[in-house]
Amino acid sequence: MVQVTQGKDVTLNQLIEEFALQRADDPNFFYEWQEDLLELNNSEQQNLEQIKNEYRHLSRYPILEPVVKMVVLSPLLRLAGFYQPPFYIASEQEVRISSEDEGTVIRGRIDILVFHPPFWVLVVEAKRAEYSLVPAIPQALAYMLSNSLDKPAFGFVTNGQEFQFIKLTKQDIPKYGLSYILSLERDDDIYTVLKILKRLAHLAKNNT
Repeated sequence: MVQVTQGKDVTLNQLIEEFALQRADDPNFFYEWQEDLLELNNSEQQNLEQIKNEYRHLSRYPILEPVVKMVVLSPLLRLAGFYQPPFYIASEQEVRISSEDEGTVIRGRIDILVFHPPFWVLVVEAKRAEYSLVPAIPQALAYMLSNSLDKPAFGFVTNGQEFQFIKLTKQDIPKYGLSYILSLERDDDIYTVLKILKRLAHLAKNNT
């Protein structure tokens, strides 16, 4: 009997046991979030400060997922250049992945998919402010596993205050790596978030 799991309910253990997913041991596996980051100009820095101030103001009340997308995520994607050619955006993209023996099927909808036809560039999963990023990681990984192309896939999860990047490769055995968790409240972490997004955009433009 086929077991169907919704993406939001998938666990990391399930991906490890049924899809042979492994965490990469090599610290250089996910070098893209640390190396050759692009510098920000004054205008970009001012926009990031505005995002921080608006989020802090709105956080006096509970911030739900649609607000996270509107106030934090959307401006970041715009500043990174993902709303301009050659990129496109899809929202609530339906995906399905099945285990090798077809015994388990995971279904769900990607919050935001950035793509550069025919390649996926970035899988984005957003949560409401008070939610941890921990359950968002296996959800994003499950959606990334559904990408049938051999190029590395990248993910980005956020609750508006915290941010984490994911890399997945599928050669032979699927492997993933994670960035550190970056925080809106820590020094210039928000600057680093945008630098990483711009780096991924640059890689996508030049490696297709």
